[in-house]
Amino acid sequence: MPAEGTLFRKRMISLKNTMKAGATCRPFAPDLVCDSLSRCALLEGARDPKHEKVVRVSTDGTVKSPDFPHTYPRNKALVWRLIAASENTQIRLTFDERFGLEEPEDGICKYDFVEIEEPAEGTILGRWCGSQRPGRQVSKGNQIRIRFVSDQYLPSKPGFCIHYSLVPLKGPEPEEPTSVPPSLHSVDVLTAAVSGFSTVEDVMKYLEPDRWQLDMENLYKPTWHALGKTFLHPKKSRVDLNALKEEVRLYSCTPRNFSVSLREELRRTDAIFWPGCLLVKRCGGNCACCAYGCHDCQCAPAKVTKKYHEVLQLKLRSGGRGLQKSLTDVHLEHHEECACICKDSSRG
Repeated sequence: MPAEGTLFRKRMISLKNTMKAGATCRPFAPDLVCDSLSRCALLEGARDPKHEKVVRVSTDGTVKSPDFPHTYPRNKALVWRLIAASENTQIRLTFDERFGLEEPEDGICKYDFVEIEEPAEGTILGRWCGSQRPGRQVSKGNQIRIRFVSDQYLPSKPGFCIHYSLVPLKGPEPEEPTSVPPSLHSVDVLTAAVSGFSTVEDVMKYLEPDRWQLDMENLYKPTWHALGKTFLHPKKSRVDLNALKEEVRLYSCTPRNFSVSLREELRRTDAIFWPGCLLVKRCGGNCACCAYGCHDCQCAPAKVTKKYHEVLQLKLRSGGRGLQKSLTDVHLEHHEECACICKDSSRG
């Protein structure tokens, strides 16, 4: 298997050659790579309803990737539209435990994947790749669409096999209780909710469970401004002092880690940040060894810098139009050097 960098270069070279040849293509999903003339044709075919295979469902059956359970072929774009005979019937999809497609890139299924869609609403229920078997899916109505795409690189095995069956519309499939979408919550409620998650993926799943993977990719797409201003400053070289001096330095007036709330630090009440708190260097400790004759010293910053931190920002759109999700750079004050200063200004 070629290295990730080699694979990326191959895709880019192929894409450049396609552009030179005058090929134009608009993939049916914005995150898919159209890197050859044949790839463009496949993706356009997968979008065109005329090319989908209609399956009238009256009993149980299966939909499989070509050559399942062996390696599926390259450059395939197949679409199945399952239609139950009765409008009062739902279609349940269960993936076979033998499941394997090309691994995702950066957690996103870009190249080889199987996708489930609600035809009536055009809603993507999920897109999967890699080796983790997807969970069970149930249509809202009597139709459901299955789409399979593979590119010209790295086919895998065994592919996929989906078992479909019919379920009465008011049958044993309990509907999840109706809940208010996260985008309709207040800023305070959303702040409390997202603060409990440990990863940005968990935050996006909570906000948009049906399309969080697409949101993740859109989040990291380049925009007009340069992303990634976040940087690390090298630590100061450690001074060679004796043990007693070192203990005083460590526990006296020095820069040390403090956690700060972004909403309080930035004085922003119209936005939610994740993570909600960040570590900054701020002066802390006591000033027992202060200027001679001064009895009232305080630890104060002697050198202050602004550092950028890249975080997730959530803002409620006006008119109840959901949440705006973006990466943003916030600059926070860091104390690089501290000094004990006598509060009596006459002492300097």
